[in-house]
Amino acid sequence: MTAASAAPSPAAPARPATDARHPADTHDLIRVVGARENNLREVSVDIPKRRLTVFTGVSGSGKSSLVFDTIAAESQRMINETYSAFVQGFMPSQARPDVDLLEGVTTAIIVDQERMGANARSTVGTATDANAMLRILFSRLGEPFIGAPNAFSFNIPTSRTSGVRTTATGERIVVDDEVYLGGMCPRCEGMGSVSDIDLAQLYDDSLSLAEGALTMPGYTVDGWMVRIFAESGFLDPTKPIRDYTETERQDFLYREPTKVQLQSMKMTYEGLVPKIQKSFLQKDREAMQPHVRAFVDRAVTFTRCPECEGTRLNAAARSSRIQGVSIADACAMQISDLAAWVRGLDDPAVAPLLSVLQQTLDSFVEIGLGYLSLDRPSGTLSGGESQRTKMIRHLGSSLTDVTYVFDEPTIGLHPHDIQRMNELLLRLRDKGNTVLVVEHKPETIAIADHVVDLGPGAGTAGGTICFEGTLAELTASGTLTGRHLHDRVLVKDAPRTPRGTIEVRDARSHNLHGVDVDIPLGVLVAVTGVAGSGKSSLIHGSVAPRPGVVAIDQGAIRGSRRSSPATYTGMLDSIRTAFAKANGVTPALFSANSEGACPVCKGAGVIEIDLGMMAGVASPCEACEGRRFQASVLEHRFGGKDISEVLAMPAADAEAFFAEGPGRIPAAHAIAHRLVEVGLGYIGLGQPLTTLSGGERQRLKLATHLGEKGDVIVLDEPTAGLHLADVQTLLGLLDRLVDAGRSVIVIEHHQAVMAHADWIIDLGPGAGHDGGRIVFEGTPAELVAARSTLTGEHLARYVGA
Repeated sequence: MTAASAAPSPAAPARPATDARHPADTHDLIRVVGARENNLREVSVDIPKRRLTVFTGVSGSGKSSLVFDTIAAESQRMINETYSAFVQGFMPSQARPDVDLLEGVTTAIIVDQERMGANARSTVGTATDANAMLRILFSRLGEPFIGAPNAFSFNIPTSRTSGVRTTATGERIVVDDEVYLGGMCPRCEGMGSVSDIDLAQLYDDSLSLAEGALTMPGYTVDGWMVRIFAESGFLDPTKPIRDYTETERQDFLYREPTKVQLQSMKMTYEGLVPKIQKSFLQKDREAMQPHVRAFVDRAVTFTRCPECEGTRLNAAARSSRIQGVSIADACAMQISDLAAWVRGLDDPAVAPLLSVLQQTLDSFVEIGLGYLSLDRPSGTLSGGESQRTKMIRHLGSSLTDVTYVFDEPTIGLHPHDIQRMNELLLRLRDKGNTVLVVEHKPETIAIADHVVDLGPGAGTAGGTICFEGTLAELTASGTLTGRHLHDRVLVKDAPRTPRGTIEVRDARSHNLHGVDVDIPLGVLVAVTGVAGSGKSSLIHGSVAPRPGVVAIDQGAIRGSRRSSPATYTGMLDSIRTAFAKANGVTPALFSANSEGACPVCKGAGVIEIDLGMMAGVASPCEACEGRRFQASVLEHRFGGKDISEVLAMPAADAEAFFAEGPGRIPAAHAIAHRLVEVGLGYIGLGQPLTTLSGGERQRLKLATHLGEKGDVIVLDEPTAGLHLADVQTLLGLLDRLVDAGRSVIVIEHHQAVMAHADWIIDLGPGAGHDGGRIVFEGTPAELVAARSTLTGEHLARYVGA
């Protein structure tokens, strides 16, 4: 060893005594200071990052306003601002939330309850890209080979062209009968069904156009739709339709689009039948307004396309097969079966494609949607199914340190499926993501790292933070959620006695296996089973269409800023009539969407200024001060109030106002009473529907339909969006309906409703082709005692048996 090597090495630099974290590691909170969106009242809260935080509170307390309209909205706005001004011009503009300070916000991925696509051409496969991958797979491996992926698409027709094609570089190419292959069935145009229109439902042939012969929604005598026909020059508007010549009848019903001159404008004239097909039949039925849907159901008969047998694909696309399976067969398979089929394919040439497709299909199964098929129209999915379908693309994502925002992910889930959903939420958190969940179910609140409880009430009575902390601390707190968190509804000792039955025989809708069941009348019946077991198929397919049945489904209420509880429920009609009668004027004066509207803001109550790529600015109208009506209209009074004061009243105050005295309006009182009954006494009659929460909209819909005449009421998951305390109110309402002599059938997953029912019909045992059978009929007490089904096991656990 040399002297140099033997010399002691210099001492290593000493480490700092402190173990202070790196500055980047100190940003472990999302800080909200002074949030005022909607009903929030200067809310300030610190939310831990990389943890699962559940936001709870009564419906309308401000949960969505804080999570979606403040935190998630600001995240998306800031991301959009990173794009150039040119790109932002093509994106929806977003205003900065009304909040003093937001710190620590990360990229937000929103998974909400909005229904997927109202387009009739949208399916589960097209919405998740699984169909696109299948098309590539069949274009590579299908025998015989028929063409590129487009040849397997039911949204692309086969086309032929001849002439001169000019490229982007100016090159001219002569094309002679060139064929572009698509997979669309030419008979049904890729819709899977063909329609037959009953002309008698479109018009009254004994009347002329001027006399109001056209009977379709929106075709009023003085409207543009009718004026195009009357002033086109092709028809005599004063002649009864039955007196038309053959030429006039052809022009009236089937004429091809033709430009016509109406006064100083050029308009397109088109025959009535093609116009109806374009304006009504190419829209998804579920997205139509109720009166339009009723017209379509009355006037149009849909049958499965005889040429493609409902597959939407042409013969060539159906002829190409992989191991004897066509793409139509693959899309019609239950996804759990399709996943097994894809797993059996092994071709190195498409190995990456098979891997991604397999992962996508396995995600469907993992998230509890393995019972769906890729050809299922996306518009038929429930809110819960839509939300879980949107989760598919995120389950295998490698992204970390992002914020996932969920809106009641347990909606539509059986207690057995909620456990699986909880595991998925925890897995997203454990990857290092922040998970924010708006939720009411105790099972999901129980897995939270942090709980934020808003309230104490709804609407103007809410909007504050009542509690922050752990589940144990919430239970010990005195908040409404803390008090009700461990509530349990007891099974009835003496269920009501039925007074008849609805007989269902050999029901085979969707996955039902020839079901025979007698549904008791005069009692509260709960129809239960895991998601996809066939509950809705049984009730909506075999019970709801019967006369005397009022069916209230899960369809979402859609409305603009001009829509309100008064307009949606029909209450405004009787109010306007009462005002008009009392003042000797026309009812149209008392509509902010008609003659009585403020001329400055056109009845909107606000003036909106478009700032191009920037978010628009809305400020209260100075002319009407936000009241939406002309000053002369507000001089007319009824019961001592003008129309704006009546529409500003909460439903509870309106119930008393309309009940007796100078403000008595029996029809309006009945509707206000139903709003109070469903727990919406605090919402304003003229409050825009856009400001209502999901739970509030659900109850508004319930209150509206309860006024319909019928001895049997069918409710599809009425507890959706309801707080634990609100469920008690709902149970009281259901009892009052039954005690009043009506029969109530509830499709439900909530154990409180199951325990409170007089009779349970349980379907299963699984989902899809593993379900569709009656696995139990009897009282809740008998189901708890037997524990013979998944529902029985969870109900027994719920009641503590």
